[in-house]
Amino acid sequence: MAEAIVIPACFKAYDIRGRVPDELNPQLARDIGRAFAALLAPRKVAVGRDIRLSSEALSEALISGLLDSGVDVLDLGLCGTEEIYHAAFSLEQEGVDGGIVVTASHNPADYNGMKLVTVGARPVTGESGLRAMAEMIVGNALPELSAKKGRRSSVADKASYISHLLDYVDLATLKPLKLVVNSGNGCAGAVIDLLEEHLPFTFVKAFHDPDGTFPHGVPNPLLPEKREETGRLVREHGADLGIAWDGDFDRCFFWDADGNFIEGYYIVGLLALELLAQEPGGKILHDPRLVWNTQELVQAAGGIPVMTRTGHAFIKERMRQEDAIYGGEMSAHHYFRDFGYCDSGMIPWLLICSLLCRKNITLASLVQERMTAYPVSGEINSVVADPEAAIARVKAYFSQGEMDTTDGLSVTFPRFRFNIRQSNTESLLRLNVESRNDPILLTEKTRELLTLIRQ
Repeated sequence: MAEAIVIPACFKAYDIRGRVPDELNPQLARDIGRAFAALLAPRKVAVGRDIRLSSEALSEALISGLLDSGVDVLDLGLCGTEEIYHAAFSLEQEGVDGGIVVTASHNPADYNGMKLVTVGARPVTGESGLRAMAEMIVGNALPELSAKKGRRSSVADKASYISHLLDYVDLATLKPLKLVVNSGNGCAGAVIDLLEEHLPFTFVKAFHDPDGTFPHGVPNPLLPEKREETGRLVREHGADLGIAWDGDFDRCFFWDADGNFIEGYYIVGLLALELLAQEPGGKILHDPRLVWNTQELVQAAGGIPVMTRTGHAFIKERMRQEDAIYGGEMSAHHYFRDFGYCDSGMIPWLLICSLLCRKNITLASLVQERMTAYPVSGEINSVVADPEAAIARVKAYFSQGEMDTTDGLSVTFPRFRFNIRQSNTESLLRLNVESRNDPILLTEKTRELLTLIRQ
């Protein structure tokens, strides 16, 4: 019986991610470039990197592997993940048929990784290429170096990308707003500076300069201490809105004028309405963790809500199948058909600001009614020795409810519903609970569920 090939630990289900240099280093990065070239046969690949201290060396090694395989490289340098997506779907006529960004998003500082896409910004996942690339590398099956080297060019500016972002809003309807923008010393600052020239907004910039040493910690706005930092700045400066991003700015997060963090779930509903106003009757994708608010808003606006499995690869594939105009995850990933069906951390805040200006309304007044109608528990993680046994206990206890297994286990009753799902990477169970205008029932059922899960 043939021995199973053990692939490097950094090859995950949707991307490459690992500790530097133990799990990911320049030699492996170079081999990844060669394997990408061999498996997908691209002509020209857009390559970019985030601000991590290890990113430049990994990016250079990756580029050398592509060039040595006869593939041309368009080097975007320091950029956000979505800038690679944009290049991959907007520069097809110029020969770009792939993209790789060196980033570890919000992982700890000693990590790095890569997100890979093929023609039209379609994701390369474990099933669609990452595993085959890993096996090629481990099995010493990389082809010979090309006699004809690829050519390297760079992008002079971000004008095309900035122009695309501005197309999502009607600049004539925008009014002066004061915004606290917290880049967390990641890559978002440079894009904010370029957008600022076109917008009537005043920006209060926090941790704005890119700095791979992360002097204020790795940018992950979901952490409680990071939430408080942006909220405090909103209150101090009397801002209309707070916005923060993770390191590669593919997710963005919002605070109202009182400095209160707004759960991503309620933002999904607002963005769905904005896109449906532009294209009535469109399909809106959402994940199964929390659904009632989104479904109600979308249906009332004449749209079609479509529930799909969590995770960027699944959502992008389903977006294409349904030709959905927008897809939103409560984790603050927002996907747009006109952005190559990819997620963007810049388009959402432009749309939210446009909505506030047009309706002359505050973010708090937009979401308060929805938060009252559908209060939520927030995502609660539990470390459990046997996740499957815990799910079985929950399923047996709540057996009278209507069950759905699109992603994990969702159980619906008339007044409350919940979703429980396993983490892809850890022995964790993630719980989300929502109720219909009943915070007391929400608290009671959340406590009941956590007792079952953790017993």
